[in-house]
Amino acid sequence: MNDLFRRGLALALPLVLAAGCTPAAQKVDPPLAHASIGGPFTLTDQTGKRVSDRDFTGKFRLMYFGYTYCPDVCPVDVQNLARGLKVLEKRDAALAARIVPIFISVDPARDTPAVLKQFVGAFHPRMVGLTGTPAEIAQVAREFRIYYKAQAKDATGAYTVDHSRVAYLMGPEGQPLALVRQDGTPNEIADDLEQWAR
Repeated sequence: MNDLFRRGLALALPLVLAAGCTPAAQKVDPPLAHASIGGPFTLTDQTGKRVSDRDFTGKFRLMYFGYTYCPDVCPVDVQNLARGLKVLEKRDAALAARIVPIFISVDPARDTPAVLKQFVGAFHPRMVGLTGTPAEIAQVAREFRIYYKAQAKDATGAYTVDHSRVAYLMGPEGQPLALVRQDGTPNEIADDLEQWAR
């Protein structure tokens, strides 16, 4: 190998390697691609209407499991997610319109459609609140790998519900795509949605 060829190779190799490593050249699968998360469900929305997963076909779903009587994280997380979606609406209204925010209750005894209507209406006009029978909620929680457990009632009859704290972005066919940073800033949440809702 002569010196001229060697020097040319030394100069060209970093450029070739750099070109092969640019984000545009790489196709990255969503973090939850092929994960066993999600499945069919039929629940009741905040208007009292029966709704199934098929009603959201063709839409991305931003899904959060919680309960309206939650004293701390649920209202904060849902507010963050709603604010992030509103940021995305300003950035890319067409993309944001393809994302349905969904709140699924893990406290069906107290979260009636009327209670859910007031709760989700406080955060985003397009947010869907879903509840159901204890058996229906247990099934959808299993499908989405959500842990929840009602704690013992206090002297007044009040209780809390321990549950998984997670926000999923699901694809138009109900496939899992990514976790969304529900405790992130509105811009970070919008970034998550923009990155994976494509």
